Amino acid sequence: LYPILWMVAASFKESSEIWTNVGTLLPETLRFENYTNGWKGIGGITFTTYYKNSFIYAGFGTLFQVAASAIVAYGFARVDFAGKKIWFTLMLATLMLPDQVRMIPQYIVFDRLGWINTFYPLLLPRLGGAPFFIFMIVQFIRGIPNELDEAALIDGCSKSGVFYRIILPQLKPAIITATIFSFFWTWDDFMTPFLYMTRPELHTVSVALRSFSDPASATDWGAIFAMSSLSLLPVFIIFIFFQRYLVEGIATTGLKG
Repeated sequence: LYPILWMVAASFKESSEIWTNVGTLLPETLRFENYTNGWKGIGGITFTTYYKNSFIYAGFGTLFQVAASAIVAYGFARVDFAGKKIWFTLMLATLMLPDQVRMIPQYIVFDRLGWINTFYPLLLPRLGGAPFFIFMIVQFIRGIPNELDEAALIDGCSKSGVFYRIILPQLKPAIITATIFSFFWTWDDFMTPFLYMTRPELHTVSVALRSFSDPASATDWGAIFAMSSLSLLPVFIIFIFFQRYLVEGIATTGLKG
């Protein structure tokens, strides 16, 4: 926790004091103006815009990714189709594919589609789900008795009805766990919005924090640490309110250890 405490303490210090008085957490004088100066942003664009962009990316990105992962996981866990084991193996194999391998081909595709400086490259790929979440939810569904599905089918329920009426209500711990992880990783994502969002008014918080540092001139480190501290608030709030489901979801999907 010390690096986080140091960052929060530095957000109340003079920029010169941050690097000359690194051994203590308590600032000599509290500078609350670091937060107001930081919120003013860069080039007339305030952090209100950056936070709005981050919430659009993290909010809709998480919704698309988790919803798609749950549907795909149900197909792998409960629906019989040709080559299911092969497709499941290929899906898991993509976990070993580095992001750098697909970065350039994806950029070329999105550039030719004219999607640069839009949210499409950030959100649409998530409609296929995420291999990690698919695997996690598959493990959870396999722990739900098949007899529940069979009883619902006998009562006239369709496969989709079984998912929405029987399986989905029992996926609450796994869904919340996937949502927390997806939101954390999306909120912290720097490379994807940096790659596709070249216009400053479309930058997310993570990209805006990097833009604060200017090697060619004096950097307002107090403002940087102030905005960095604020950027952690959504993550902490979500974790505090949903940590019980996070622990339960990890324990029941075979991902513990």
